[in-house]
Amino acid sequence: MDAYLAAAVEEARKGEAAGGIPIGSVLVVDGEIIARGRNQRVQQGSAIRHAEMDCLENAGRLSAQTYRNATLYSTLSPCDMCSGAILLYGIPRVVVGENETFRGPEDYLRERKVQVDVVNNADCIRMMRDFILRNPGLWNEDIGE
Repeated sequence: MDAYLAAAVEEARKGEAAGGIPIGSVLVVDGEIIARGRNQRVQQGSAIRHAEMDCLENAGRLSAQTYRNATLYSTLSPCDMCSGAILLYGIPRVVVGENETFRGPEDYLRERKVQVDVVNNADCIRMMRDFILRNPGLWNEDIGE
């Protein structure tokens, strides 16, 4: 696992330890992590604080050029909402820890010229499968089912 995905996994674990859903994300520009995020829907009572959205919020206002030079890492395939933010800000590359437990609109991102690299990391898969088994209601709420 590369260092950036490892940082996203660390965020996911922090989120789960705080009573949330174990999904983490980091935003990387020029080889440096400039923002980190984790799913905060439970902790903040939020409708939109998925890991990617939390990461982008934590990044603050950035120039369009900064986004165009960024890679977003996420432990889980981004959902429709998070994919929309990726497109809105013109982030050209997304690295997905896994898409076996949930697959967002990856093909749509690719159609819109986003490079989507799916790693299917065993730790990411195991973390989500274990969480879903223990918390099916919370998981279904998070993905809108």
